[in-house]
Amino acid sequence: MNNQLTAPSGGRGRFMRSLMKNKWLYLMILPGLLYIIIYKYIPMYGLIISFQNYKPYQGIMGSEWVGFEHFERLFQSPDFWMIFSNTIILFALQLVIYFPIPIILALMLNELRSEGYKRTIQTLVYLPHFMSWVIVVSISFVIFTVDGGIVNSVLEMLGFQKINFLLQAEWFRPMYILQVIWREAGWGTIIFLAAIAAVDPQLYEAAKMDGAGRIRQMISITLPAIRSVIVVLLILKIGDVLELGFEHVYLLLNSANRHVAEIFDTYVYVSGIQQGQLSYSTAVGFFKGFVGLVLVIGANKLAKKYGEDGIY
Repeated sequence: MNNQLTAPSGGRGRFMRSLMKNKWLYLMILPGLLYIIIYKYIPMYGLIISFQNYKPYQGIMGSEWVGFEHFERLFQSPDFWMIFSNTIILFALQLVIYFPIPIILALMLNELRSEGYKRTIQTLVYLPHFMSWVIVVSISFVIFTVDGGIVNSVLEMLGFQKINFLLQAEWFRPMYILQVIWREAGWGTIIFLAAIAAVDPQLYEAAKMDGAGRIRQMISITLPAIRSVIVVLLILKIGDVLELGFEHVYLLLNSANRHVAEIFDTYVYVSGIQQGQLSYSTAVGFFKGFVGLVLVIGANKLAKKYGEDGIY
């Protein structure tokens, strides 16, 4: 009986000792933890209005409950399948084309022997990440515009007709994925380079003694060593299947390419902010989050089935 009574206090004592021992680590975690609580978890209370006919002057508790009316409206909307297919296609482009590029880039950077040259290349590929999408899209506009853009000037000089890259719908998706690669590929290498740095150097030495070249070492040692990191990031990426980001697509969106460019993020902005349909736009956001949650759980179970650690 005495042991049962003293166990909780002993557990608290161990926790407090661990807290004091690692206090600086906990302090480093605190800002990120507060950010997640304040901006991710507390706002989830507002999801209630997706089941209401929300009126700001009546408040959440005073607004009329309408159940799944807004979800039914979403699924019956003539724009739903257009928006859904556009979002899935852009996500597929990111998954198939963009996702492997940081891995390949990290492997190539790891092979550089000159540390000075390696740091220079890393700095150059990291820099675009710190530019806002406004700047990235503006640079693309200057390069690809019909009126004085360098690409169209070269095409005209070579005897070809000018191409309106910014207004023709068929060029939206190539422009989108190229901008994502240019801005984010370098930044995405950081995690992979950190994982590669943790690989035991003795494995490479043993491979050299067996006559393995650089390519064979990369395939047989480096890639298997960072496989768990790749799987975790892939699972997290799958969770963002309907969360492509508002700003980038919105800056590229226009009336000429809307049928291939409109995604859930821009649809929420138009219906919620511009048209004031707060409950309906919240229902759309709820649907996005629910789909992402289901896919993360499914992908995690699939990864564990094949022997990977997953994310939980």
